[in-house]
Amino acid sequence: MAKRTGEKYQAIIDAAVRVIAEYGYHHAQVSKIAREAKVADGTIYLYFENKDDVLISLFNEKMGNFIRDVKTTLANIASPAEQLKELIRLHFEYLEKDHQLAIVTQIELRQSNPEVRQQIGIILKKYLDVIDSVVQKGIEEGIFRPDIDIRTARRMIFGTIDETVTSWIMKDCKYSLMEQAEAIHQLFLRGIAR
Repeated sequence: MAKRTGEKYQAIIDAAVRVIAEYGYHHAQVSKIAREAKVADGTIYLYFENKDDVLISLFNEKMGNFIRDVKTTLANIASPAEQLKELIRLHFEYLEKDHQLAIVTQIELRQSNPEVRQQIGIILKKYLDVIDSVVQKGIEEGIFRPDIDIRTARRMIFGTIDETVTSWIMKDCKYSLMEQAEAIHQLFLRGIAR
């Protein structure tokens, strides 16, 4: 298997986003992804074992980039309350910029088989750990209530962000996702602030 780097690898990942967003995961044949990436069908198998591997790799690549951006940004913000605000903003900005990626992550990933969902869960855990660290820091600094269960707060935060994006997609992205960020941030602060 070829290294998972380079122009062809990236072209396949980007093509997979477009094809899966347009046709749905179950109808996104490897041949369609190859055609969209402008590579031979066999080239896909130099980088990926199968279509499931393409989907997992796509999520790992895109989520990995997002998590790096979030960590870099949050490292420069001292206040956990402001970190939370920026995390929400970045999440919305990242998906609002790429409607096709939003469709894949919000709709199509959830229709995959259990093995794929398990791998997606492992990748997603890295993002959930970032949310946990923001909540933990807020508790330690006395900004967030000390009686908050971090896992419950994480589910509340991620679940609200996730549902907001899914609703936006279901409404054909007809309004600004970014305009939702401040209201959601205020909702969280009222629920977890001291």
